[in-house]
Amino acid sequence: MGTGAVTVGAPLGVALGLLIAVAVVVSLVARLGVGRGVATAAGRAVAQLALVSLLIASVLRWWWATALFIAAMLLVAAGTSARRVRAARGAWWVAAAIGAGSVPTTAIVLVTGPVPRSTVAVLPIAGIIIGGAMTATSLAGRRALDELRTRHGEYEAALALGFTDREAVLEVCRPTVAQALVPALDQTRTVGLVTLPGAFVGVLLGGGSAVQAGATQLLVLVALLAAEAVAVAVVVELVAAGRITHRR
Repeated sequence: MGTGAVTVGAPLGVALGLLIAVAVVVSLVARLGVGRGVATAAGRAVAQLALVSLLIASVLRWWWATALFIAAMLLVAAGTSARRVRAARGAWWVAAAIGAGSVPTTAIVLVTGPVPRSTVAVLPIAGIIIGGAMTATSLAGRRALDELRTRHGEYEAALALGFTDREAVLEVCRPTVAQALVPALDQTRTVGLVTLPGAFVGVLLGGGSAVQAGATQLLVLVALLAAEAVAVAVVVELVAAGRITHRR
């Protein structure tokens, strides 16, 4: 039985061109202000995936190269999240939040053994988990800093009532920061009913059985929940400690 892998060729190029055009045109017509961002993101995706496709076969030959590639993923995730959060202290504390969520979670997946301990299995799992932790960190960090700015009066009132600085920050930020977990929660609740996420589809396209695809997707979703919960908890504590502050 053949696989369902996407065929590389003219039809793929046409499909991608049309999809990007739809996104850009809709953004312009609706005045969403992200038309250029959509085109830029799509262009970067094409270039980056082309480069990764050329490098990945070599990277997967050695564990040390795979480890360096995963480290590079973490650094890029930290830089991207720091820009989204608009953190004044650079990407290092943001990287700590992403790493706190993704590293232990990936280690649990590998140590317990449901995933083959091979580079071809470890690299995509680690990338998915780092990506989820990055998104949660960006959302939580930005919401926390925005809440502190817009509700500064409530923060000062809490201090006046005897709260410590950390307690006052958490009192203002914690309720809204938890919303960073909503996308992961919704995806997990509706998996198989509304969406068939990437890991499930990837296993099927690779020729795996539906049972294998379901097991893989379940593992990924639960790992993402764990990684994102830790990342959100850490980033709000870093904001409360003054390690992550808003760029003026």
